[in-house]
This record gives sequence, structure tokens and C-alpha cells, in this order.
Amino acid sequence: MKKYTYTEMKDTRSGFGDGLTELGGKNPNVVALCADLTGSLKMNDFEKNHPDRFFQVGIAEANMMGIAAGLTIGGKIPFTGTFANFSTGRVYDQIRQSIAYSGKNVKICASHAGLTLGEDGATHQILEDIGLMKMLPGMTVINTCDYNQTKAATIAIADHKGPVYLRFGRPKVPVFMPTNQPFEIGKGIVLNEGTDVTIVATGHLVWESLQAAEKLESEGISAEVINIHTIKPLDEEIILKSIKKTACIVTAEEHNKYGGLGESVARCLSQNMPTPQEFVAVNDTFGESATPAQLMKKYHINDEAVILAVKNVLKRK
Repeated sequence: MKKYTYTEMKDTRSGFGDGLTELGGKNPNVVALCADLTGSLKMNDFEKNHPDRFFQVGIAEANMMGIAAGLTIGGKIPFTGTFANFSTGRVYDQIRQSIAYSGKNVKICASHAGLTLGEDGATHQILEDIGLMKMLPGMTVINTCDYNQTKAATIAIADHKGPVYLRFGRPKVPVFMPTNQPFEIGKGIVLNEGTDVTIVATGHLVWESLQAAEKLESEGISAEVINIHTIKPLDEEIILKSIKKTACIVTAEEHNKYGGLGESVARCLSQNMPTPQEFVAVNDTFGESATPAQLMKKYHINDEAVILAVKNVLKRK
């Protein structure tokens, strides 16, 4: 088993900010819009270096989506920035009508997603956003796992034609993905090969799954870990290839168990290769105020929860 280590911890939102800054210097058509959260979204450098291409919309997220849609008509590539809750739930009508319906080339970039927003509490900890966005026809949905992957994804989506939802987080997490790994939309990554069980993870749960796999190996259980950074389009090929070996699967995500990665995988399995599956996700509830680690433990979305799910699914093989 490959051992994953890290030398630093960084927040994924900084990966977005640095990726956007790099894009600004390379592509004059890239523009950025923010809803009064420039610092939180790490968009300060882009604003400083490209003031003529940065639009501070204020606390008017619906207007931001409409402006972004309009900018695409002139050939611009708009990146919108605000919290995930405000990027989706607050403006779903505008995204559906003005962006998705006509396939506008808008990149909806959403920080502070999931329970790991922490102390801000349930009103801001959106756990439904992946489901909301993946149901929109033509919408690409990406959920990155660390700083390096978030930066690479930010740069990659500028070349993708069509609307994209890019989801990332607030807390500092281990940086373990290679700095030079190209980001391919819709292509999962096998991080660890195994023969007993497949663990398919996304976002912050990728690192938790790697830690779980290491502990499982000490118990004689061989886990294959796959980083599914793109929820839609889903890399069905990599999942089906893995379960041909393992014959069971665990999905792990920082999202409600309804509507997220787990349900997309379940659909894939039911249509192609019915397989025992366990879900590591929030069990249809709102969050609360606490530290990210406390919340991940209480709501069963950490490495301990992955280990328990693996042992449960192995009994069903």
C-alpha cells in the first residue's frame, strides 16, 4: 500500500484564489465577481492585479449570477465567488434560468461547503448543494480534496465550455496530491490499489479514506481508494473496473446522503453491476456549531466512519 504523507496544511479556498490569480495573468477573458466576500474567497490578488476585470457585486448573489451570465455573451469567462450556501440555495432560480438553461459558460465557485465550515453553524453549512447542482442539465460538478487539486481544477475549468460548479472548503487540510498532476474533468484517480473493498471518496473525505485504508491494512483488509473529484460527469468506468476486483464499495462524502456522490454511484451500480454499498455521509440532518473535527466525528464522516462502513459492507459480500 502506498503511504500518503503531507508536509503542510492549507485551505482549499486558497487553492482557488491562487488558481484564479494564475488564470488572470494567462487569459484576458477571465473575469471575477464576488458577493462581498473577497477575503474569504481569497480573490484579493486577482482584484489587485486585474481591477478592471474584478466586479464587487455586494450582498446581491442573484444579481451576481445574472451579471455573470450576461458577461459570457461578450466572450468573457466569469468566475463567481461566495459561500456554497449562497452560491446555490440562495440563487437556484437564477442559475437554472439564466445559466444552466442556456448553457452559459459561467464558473460557479463555492467556498465554505459542508460541515467543516465549523462554528458558523447549520444556516451556513450547506449539505444539499451537490444534489441541487448535479440535477441541472449540462452542469459539471467538481468537489476537490486539497489545495493542489483545487488550484489545478480552477485553472482547468477555464478551458471547459459550459457551466461548472466548483466546490471547496474553509479549513486547513493536508496537502497530499502532486503539484504537477493534471486535472482531468470526469476522470477519477486511483490513489491506492486494493482487492477487498473499494472506497470512493470526494472532497475532504479523500484524506479521511486514505487514513482509513492505512488502518484497515494493519487489520489485513486491502482497500482500493479512488478520488472522485468530479461528481458529474461521473467516472463510471473507474468505479466498475474496481468493483470487479473487490465486489463491494463504500462511498464517502461531506454531504447529505441523499443527492450526493453516493446516490450517483448507486445509480451506476444498479444499471451496470449491482453491488453491496455502504454510505458515509450526513444522515439527512442539519449541522450545528462546533470545530470541523468535532462535527466530522459526531456526524460520522471521518476515518472511523469509513472503517466501520468497510467492515459492514464486507459482511454483505
